[in-house]
Amino acid sequence: MLKVEIDPGSGFCGGVIRAITRAEDFLAREGQLYSLGAIVHNDAELGRLQNQGLATVNSLDEVPEGGTVLIRAHGEPPSTYESAQKRQLTVIDCSCPVVLQLQRRIREAYVRLHKDGHHGQIIIFGRVGHAEVLGLLGQVDGDALVVENPQMLEEAMDKLDFSEPMEIFSQTTKSPLEYQEICGMLQSRGARLIVHDTICAQVATRHEKLAQFARTHDVILFVAGKSSSNGKVLSDLCRSENPRTYLINSPAEIEAGWFQCGQSVGICGATSTPKWLLEQVALAVRSLD
Repeated sequence: MLKVEIDPGSGFCGGVIRAITRAEDFLAREGQLYSLGAIVHNDAELGRLQNQGLATVNSLDEVPEGGTVLIRAHGEPPSTYESAQKRQLTVIDCSCPVVLQLQRRIREAYVRLHKDGHHGQIIIFGRVGHAEVLGLLGQVDGDALVVENPQMLEEAMDKLDFSEPMEIFSQTTKSPLEYQEICGMLQSRGARLIVHDTICAQVATRHEKLAQFARTHDVILFVAGKSSSNGKVLSDLCRSENPRTYLINSPAEIEAGWFQCGQSVGICGATSTPKWLLEQVALAVRSLD
C-alpha cells in the first residue's frame, strides 16, 4: 500500500487567496468580471472560476465599456491604470501588497540612482516577460536590466557600467539561493551594489521546508500549472533533493509505473496550486492500490 502525504505548506499564497476571494465575492453579486491576464497560473482553478463568470482578457481593449476589470496579484505598470481610467473601467485592484511594496522600492531606487548626474543601474532578477516583472519595469519606464539566471547575467556583463552604482531586486517568487549567486557574481566584479531582499517571505521560508519534505519521501508529485514561474522554481528544488520528482498539472497525468508497493508519496504544489487539486491528486494515488 502506498503511503500518501500532502505537504501542509503547499497551496495558494496570501496574495492569490486575496485575489480569488475578491473575484468570487464580486461574481456572486454581479455574475461577470474580467481578469487582466490569468488570475492564477493553474488551468483547473481557472476553469472553476470561469464557470462562475470570470473571463480572462489579454488587453483592456477586450473589456466592454462600463465593465469591471480585476488586476491580479502580480501587479501592473502605471500605464494600465491610466488606460483603465481613460476607458472609464471599474478596477478591482488585487495586487499583492508584497508586490506593491517592491514596485515602490524600485521607483525610489531609480530616483536615487539618477540624482546628481549619476546614471546608476537597476537590475531585476526575474523571468523575462513575466507579469510581475513587466509591472516592475513599468515603474521605471523599462529602464532596468532583467536577468533570469547566472548565464544571462554573464552574457549581459558588458552592458553594465561598473563605475556607476547599482541596485538589484528580485521577482518575489524566485529562488533565494539563485538570487544569492546572481548578487555574488556582481559583487565579485567590484560592483557598488545595494542588494534588496524582495523575495516573498512566504516563498523564501518554503524552500527549506519543501526540500526536507522532498527528502523524506520515495516519490514526489509536484502539482503546478505549466506556466507557473513559482512552480518551476519549486519543482526544480524538489528534483534536486529527490530525483523521483514528477511535475504534473492534474491527476490525469499520473502514471502507475512511477510507484512501487509500500513507497511513501509526497504531494506538494506551487503558490498557484489550490488545496482541492492537491487533494484530488492524493485521492488518485490512493486509488492505485
